[in-house]
Amino acid sequence: MVQGRSGNQRFNIVAVGQSGRLQYEAVLLAASLRATNPDFQGRLYIAVPQNGPLWREDPVIHDAAILGLLAAFGAEILPFELRIFGSDYPYGNKIECLSALPDEPFLFVDTDTVFIGPLSDVGFDFARPSASMKREGTWPVLELYGPGYTQIWKSLYDRFALDFASSLDTSQPDEYWKRYLYFNAGWFFHASPQAFGQRFAEYARVIRDDAPRELVCQPLTPWLDQVALPLVIHSFGGGRPGAALAGLDGDVTCHWRLMPLFYARESDRAVAVVEQVLAPQAVKKVLKDYLPFKKMVYQGKGHAVRAMFDRNDLPRKEQMIRNQIKRQGLWVR
Repeated sequence: MVQGRSGNQRFNIVAVGQSGRLQYEAVLLAASLRATNPDFQGRLYIAVPQNGPLWREDPVIHDAAILGLLAAFGAEILPFELRIFGSDYPYGNKIECLSALPDEPFLFVDTDTVFIGPLSDVGFDFARPSASMKREGTWPVLELYGPGYTQIWKSLYDRFALDFASSLDTSQPDEYWKRYLYFNAGWFFHASPQAFGQRFAEYARVIRDDAPRELVCQPLTPWLDQVALPLVIHSFGGGRPGAALAGLDGDVTCHWRLMPLFYARESDRAVAVVEQVLAPQAVKKVLKDYLPFKKMVYQGKGHAVRAMFDRNDLPRKEQMIRNQIKRQGLWVR
């Protein structure tokens, strides 16, 4: 059982997996959890959307070798049906999969996550949900003469009868994006996946289908989940993560996103864990079919990328990192 600052509370972990890229990432996630948290007593679920009318292509993982590795690393396949989203908004998987979980405390993580340290170091308070602050000011997109941050966000809080003022970080200036509650949906947690998932789905559907007029010019793809998430977290009495959660996106988990970016900017510890868990022949035999792993890890190109950057003095914008890697012909996704 996970001990430490989160107490004796047992919890489950869930990530979404489906055919294609996510199935390979799911194996890395499961392998890293087993390697760094061998005493984890919760269940690791790989939630797999089932084929249906909302999908243009079958999302189910059929690859027996992938399924075998997931099982070997202790992951359980969790099938779930989609009733709201699907191919038109695959990010909705992280919303709808929650309804399939047992109603026990959970941590959702994006599939492109590796565990690099003990979860017992994280001070979870499942009654007070939170989410990742590893984000940029991607939404809303302000238009000339259009509504500002306050008008846009307040319209959403008003739509769901939530207190807007208490969500603000008043240490940040008015009309600066960091003043407003905004998360990356790469991880989030709560005591009840049923309650959280139901509200997340409700809020996302209302925003998609009946948004306040202040959002009329706002893009909702791919940002819909990140627009709804702060409202859901605030509605359950949660908020920005405190120091007890610093291990997430820190010394305990790494949301790597794309392999070239991973090698460019993540820690030596994260790189060591990834290369360790991908090294066994049984794993390599299957995962070398995925081009980013083949090129960056198995062919060693990741270290050529890594040598291009000083982790203590990275370019300010991610696009600058991408462009530098592309100029060297090392970009892959």
